[in-house]
Amino acid sequence: MARVAGRFSRVEPRRRARAFVLGLLTELPRKNCWTIAEHAGDTSPAGMQHLLSRASWDADRVRDDVQDFAVEHLGDEDVVLVVDETGDLKKGTASVGVQRQYTGTARRIENSQVAVYLVYSSSAGHAALDRRLYIPRSWTQDPDRCRAAGIPEDLSFATKPALATEMVAQALDAGVPAAWVTGDEVYGGDPHLSAELESRQISYVLAVSRKRPIPTRAGVFPAGVLAHCLPKKAWPQLSAGDGAKGHRLYDWAQVEIDSPSDSTGHRSLLVRRNQRTGELAFCRCNSACPVPLTALVKVAGRRWTIEETFQSAKGLTGLDEHQVRRWTSWHRWTTLAMLAHAFLVVTAAMNERITTAAPPGLAPLTCGEIQRLFAAFVAQRARGLAHRLSWSHWRRRHQARARTSHHQRQTAQRS
Repeated sequence: MARVAGRFSRVEPRRRARAFVLGLLTELPRKNCWTIAEHAGDTSPAGMQHLLSRASWDADRVRDDVQDFAVEHLGDEDVVLVVDETGDLKKGTASVGVQRQYTGTARRIENSQVAVYLVYSSSAGHAALDRRLYIPRSWTQDPDRCRAAGIPEDLSFATKPALATEMVAQALDAGVPAAWVTGDEVYGGDPHLSAELESRQISYVLAVSRKRPIPTRAGVFPAGVLAHCLPKKAWPQLSAGDGAKGHRLYDWAQVEIDSPSDSTGHRSLLVRRNQRTGELAFCRCNSACPVPLTALVKVAGRRWTIEETFQSAKGLTGLDEHQVRRWTSWHRWTTLAMLAHAFLVVTAAMNERITTAAPPGLAPLTCGEIQRLFAAFVAQRARGLAHRLSWSHWRRRHQARARTSHHQRQTAQRS
């Protein structure tokens, strides 16, 4: 918190932000302004709501501090930047960016908010560096709706790959060291992201569809057709990294791709085959010089770390539990949740460095276990009976006002 203290112009929001982050690091069953304010000892959620909506501080500056914090403690020579989106299911239509759209969280079309994230993945750990809220075209074509949600007037529609390209470029311009960039088919199918990386001489492993035309010396063929032409000896078994149940073992193959005459990089197609089902997946790769198959497989495996980041940040620091409707509030909640999660990731990495080996019979400390210990010894606040009863009365008064308001609205609509 000392690193970000200078981003707050007054002491009150600075202290409130510290209490907010402490609340995110506790084991509250639900994390929102009400529960965090009660945990902090406030008499109502008004102060926390003010921090997210009207207090004077810049969430993007705090994001820059989170970025520096993660790079300082997690950096190594083989860093991979990972891009992907995640969705949060929502009710109603007023929350910024909400519409019926496909989200991988539900694996179907649902009423949801979708945001694109950039994750810093190294051997020491992985944490989110940046975030962009996806604003659908149905919103950008409705200025009144955007104005009501606090969306900047100069914001225009941008696709998810465009948001990812913007984040990657901004991180590289800020000096974030990265050897590779990886992402799924949404980003591998976009020509602008790969062109940006090639212009910066950054290597990448980006997933593409089986129908993607691949130029080879023998001609241009769909990726799926090339895979079926490979001999059996071209499929060594390699691990894409550790999973929850052990190594992620797949059969892998590499196909050389013809590069344009003005290109200086080395291109190839990476093919992954599921040993049990035979399902194929494809990645288009580019690097400054030829890279062995094992190195490409290692980078491709890092793509899963962003899913682990989403799961950890949502489960531990409330990344998806924001109950806010406006543009500024969403960015502030998300940034503070990223800060809380980065603290857990860095603490786990530091523990791994100073501990040569876990005691016999014990697994290494995880982010979840560190949060439990931190909540028990640092973030836990003892509150008296009067405080608990006061909050019970506050909630009941709010619920009574809400019920009366709903009844009055229904009566007005019927009349």
